[in-house]
Amino acid sequence: MNLADMLSYADIHQLSRIAGTYNCECNGHSKNELIQSILSTVGRRDIFDRQIGALSTQDIRFLNSLLFDQRGSFSLEELVARVQQSRFEKEETDAAWNPRDTITRFKQLGWLFNGHSQQTKYLFQVPADLKRRFVTSLTKRFEQQMDAAEEPPVYRDEQKLILDDIANFLLFLRDQEVMLTSDNAMYKRSLQQVLDRLAVREEPVGKTAWRFGYGRMFREYPNRFSFIYDYCYYNDLVTEHHQVLALTEQGLTRVNEGGKEDPVQVYRFWLRLYKGPIPHLQSIAQWLNRLCKGWVTFDSVKRALVPLIRPFYYDTPDSILEQRVVQMMMHLGLLRIGEEERGGRVIQVTKLGSSIIEGTYVPDEEKIVLPFDNR
Repeated sequence: MNLADMLSYADIHQLSRIAGTYNCECNGHSKNELIQSILSTVGRRDIFDRQIGALSTQDIRFLNSLLFDQRGSFSLEELVARVQQSRFEKEETDAAWNPRDTITRFKQLGWLFNGHSQQTKYLFQVPADLKRRFVTSLTKRFEQQMDAAEEPPVYRDEQKLILDDIANFLLFLRDQEVMLTSDNAMYKRSLQQVLDRLAVREEPVGKTAWRFGYGRMFREYPNRFSFIYDYCYYNDLVTEHHQVLALTEQGLTRVNEGGKEDPVQVYRFWLRLYKGPIPHLQSIAQWLNRLCKGWVTFDSVKRALVPLIRPFYYDTPDSILEQRVVQMMMHLGLLRIGEEERGGRVIQVTKLGSSIIEGTYVPDEEKIVLPFDNR
């Protein structure tokens, strides 16, 4: 429903509070006048943009968590959790801080409404037309931070190479038996043989202080191959049985038929796998699609988007954006990365990437929950 519909279902007390927030001058005893005055005021771009401009970074994070969620309604508990997730740094002086205050403020702005039916009266909804205006306004705000760049003389665009390498990995397993360690990891020799067959070269993982959270085998394998391995495992293309890695019947059929994976499904799997450590991954991808239609400097992208990203253990927001998001989106063929003499690193969304990002949605509950440690 749009704002006008939700206002018509709101009681006069809520309408009065919203009208008071916007300093509307009208007959406070007339529901119709209140609605018309609110619609007229909220409809003004200067007032709307001023309200957006006054939001704190924490408010923007909370708003961002709602904008690309296609569900129509949220429970109070869900909203409270999202407000809490939006608060990255807790200060001792904030002992009186209450996430419900943010929800109340958004209600008084007319940005959140309770449902009107018996089934939805305890749920909250964001007006659909306001959602679109939020995205437009925030896009403009982020675009002001972007530094446009020239097309670099050389850039890296992996296109659909990851689909080829999923097939290469399955082909390798068809042709030879691969033994696993007691931790179900490939031995170094087998791993090197696989990595040598892939179109995009990676080095085996060295001894590091920590590697966890971004995949079932992330600790053992380099980033891109770890993703390929997990994709095959979770899609029932490979099996680990009695310390032997082999193709499943489905995997063998895929290889023998010469079939390739659907890039949309590969992207969906990445969202499901990575959204545990990066809760707002889907919205970050949406912003990258909107902000990187042309070549832009990576530093300017960081200025706009890093504040939206929560640290994950030892992974800083900067490294998450660079290594877990942008680098992986390049591996998926969604982004291209280059180097410009003056602008340094520059990025651009690909046509394939734009069409996939715009047409794909993965609900929160579909994320893959990983048991991880930092041994």
